[in-house]
Formats: sequence, structure tokens, C-alpha cells
Amino acid sequence: MNNKKDFISLILLSGGTGNRIKSSIPKQYLDLFGKPIIKHSLDLFTSLENIREIIVVCEEKYKYFFNNNKEIKFALPGKRRQDSVNNGFEKVNKEASFVCIHDAARPFLQKKDFIKLIKEASLHKSATLAVAATSTIKEANSSLLTNKTLDRSNLFEVQTPQIIEYNLLKKGLKYISEHNLTVTDDTSITELLGVPTKIVLGSYSNIKITTPYDLKLAKFLYNEIQN
Repeated sequence: MNNKKDFISLILLSGGTGNRIKSSIPKQYLDLFGKPIIKHSLDLFTSLENIREIIVVCEEKYKYFFNNNKEIKFALPGKRRQDSVNNGFEKVNKEASFVCIHDAARPFLQKKDFIKLIKEASLHKSATLAVAATSTIKEANSSLLTNKTLDRSNLFEVQTPQIIEYNLLKKGLKYISEHNLTVTDDTSITELLGVPTKIVLGSYSNIKITTPYDLKLAKFLYNEIQN
């Protein structure tokens, strides 16, 4: 990816409500060693020259968390993840070559993994961080009776960031809207267009904080990463 020609727009999804973590504020704004969870990844992104603009998707009442970042653009969350992504995408500079989408509740993105992701996205148009599945995965029916055991050597747990070429994401968002489709991750959009996504092996520490247990794990991981 040529830094002089191309640039990446970041959509930082921060519309979660925090219900599962039983917090009065969304989990991405909870304190993690002196700063909100969202700030850990945001600080990394703002330090990278590849990221030319940042769009935070959040409720109006939480904008104050970003008072020190005057150049941030904002968009409102939608009902579904893809709606939030679309709202953020509408604020993206049309000169952008790629769009990076990241969950605000993933504070432990590592710079080395992001650099690998950028490289692969430039080659494949769509790339995501992921880790190999470590548990046996079984497929079951609605009665929770197993149908089969899946070959985990071909299975990956998808993470964010995910990076997608601007025009490809634009086309994909239009496609799922026109066909009334729901997707649970962003690179699924490109797969529906027949464009496979490149898996980039990341780090198991790149967890998404969703439950009280995740928050306890995050505090342990923070100490491990710092050491």
C-alpha cells in the first residue's frame, strides 16, 4: 500500500450498550488501567500514518470521551452492526482507498498484526485478523443434537480490524441493503459479492470485552502485554 497515494479511513464501532457486562455505561467506556477501553486501540490508530481519518460510531451523549481528538468525525449507531457500519461509511472521505473497521471493545490490537493486515488487504481487497480455532466445533440442530463435527484445521475465529477496499465495501453495503440481508461481520459482505477474504493470523490477546469475565481477563492480559 503506497502511503503517498492511498490512505485508510477507520470506522471505530462504539455503539454497544453494555447490557451483558451489567454496567451503567457501555463497556467500551469503562476504565482499563487509567483510560477508557476504547482509548487503547484509538491511541494506536492515531499514531499510525496509514490512518488518515477516524469516524467513531457512537451515541451523541458519549462524544465527550473524545474531546481531545478534535479531528474525529462522528456517526450514529444503527439497529444492526451493518447499519452502524453503513452510517460510518457515509462519513468516509470518498478519496479513501481502504476502509478499516474495528470494534471499540477490542483494546489489545498489536501494531505488528495491523501492519500485516494492511499488506494483505492491499493484495486481496478484503482482509481480516483471525486466530485458528483451538476447540472442537460441533454442528447441532435446533434440539441441540449434533449433526457433525467440523474439521477445525479449516476453522478460524474472526476478529477485527477488518480492512476492505472502499469501492468493494460501497458495493457490498448496497447489495445487502437491496437484498435485505443480515451479516454478523463486515468481510461477509465481500464474500456475498464473490470476493474471498484473506485470513491474517493475529493474536489470541486481541479479545473483545463483552462480559464481566472478559473484563477480568483484559486486566490480566494488560499486565502480560506490558511485561
